[in-house]
Amino acid sequence: KPGEQKHAKEPTSLQCMHLAVVACGDRLEETLIMLKSAVLFSNRRLCFHIFAEDSLKPEFEKKLKEWPSSYTKKFEYNIYPITFSVGNAQEWKKLFKPCAAQRLFLPVILKDVDSLLYVDTDVLFLRPIDDIWHILTEFNSTQLAAMAPEHEIPKIGWYSRFARHPYYGTTGVNSGVMLMNLTRIRNTQFKNSMIPSGLTWEEMLYPLYQKYKNYITWGDQDLLNIIFYFNPECLYVFPCQWNYRPDHCMYGSNCKGAEEEGVSILHGNRGVYHDDKQPTFKALYEVIRDFPFEDNLFQSLYYPLQSKFLDTVHTLCGRIPQVFLKQIEKTMKKVYENRVIVYLGANHRY
Repeated sequence: KPGEQKHAKEPTSLQCMHLAVVACGDRLEETLIMLKSAVLFSNRRLCFHIFAEDSLKPEFEKKLKEWPSSYTKKFEYNIYPITFSVGNAQEWKKLFKPCAAQRLFLPVILKDVDSLLYVDTDVLFLRPIDDIWHILTEFNSTQLAAMAPEHEIPKIGWYSRFARHPYYGTTGVNSGVMLMNLTRIRNTQFKNSMIPSGLTWEEMLYPLYQKYKNYITWGDQDLLNIIFYFNPECLYVFPCQWNYRPDHCMYGSNCKGAEEEGVSILHGNRGVYHDDKQPTFKALYEVIRDFPFEDNLFQSLYYPLQSKFLDTVHTLCGRIPQVFLKQIEKTMKKVYENRVIVYLGANHRY
């Protein structure tokens, strides 16, 4: 059958890297800057899955069509309404931030997608998505999702100090960057604290929320922590440079991976792109936002970034600019080399 034939071609990761985001309220610009950072540096084709309120759909379509064709040919996109397949939709919508719980339903909604990278709207890619996508190949036979720790140091971590519910590991995990093998998630029976036998992902979500709703603070992230507390063998934990947040530098540098390799994915939670509390994060956001698509990356992105960083040295994050610059410099060199080689190769043929 045609439908079965399509499914037989999975995993679609062979053709396309799937990226999902949920945008509600005033998150239009932030989401577009995230998508821009993904397109700027990626190598393989991207498939965007944008879940948004109905009022934002025409705005997304309008803005994405304004991007130059040299970039729009690198991706395709679908925009979906906000929907919750089980439980009370209004309850899910109010959980933590508007619509954030939508991410819990991605395995149920995107039935034809094998694997997916979910990110919050306040994420910026400083290297190709191809590199984090490759982590899917590192999953063992039981792992079906990957996230970074919520904190590196238990004594100052939120979960280790304040959580009133089960959570993964010693510091919990942060769900702002989440790599998922959706096929495995759909096919797994999950251990849980409600019944002795396993439950599917969809069967588990609403009863789990009902059981713990009076104890959770961070909404869907707390539910994911509870799920992987009972199913630790299902989670692959990637290092902090793949989900680098203000907590990794605002009390002093505590992400060793970023110190060694540079930040791979920047996560500007706490609203730091839009206030002056962490100017290093804001500088990166503004430089990528203002970068004209087809300009020279070094002249119009890297050098302005270096200049902006000079104004952030009064902060703890601003005192380690190499952590923020190392990976993006390496990425831009590769992009530049690829374009020069392709250009020279094309000329050489003639």
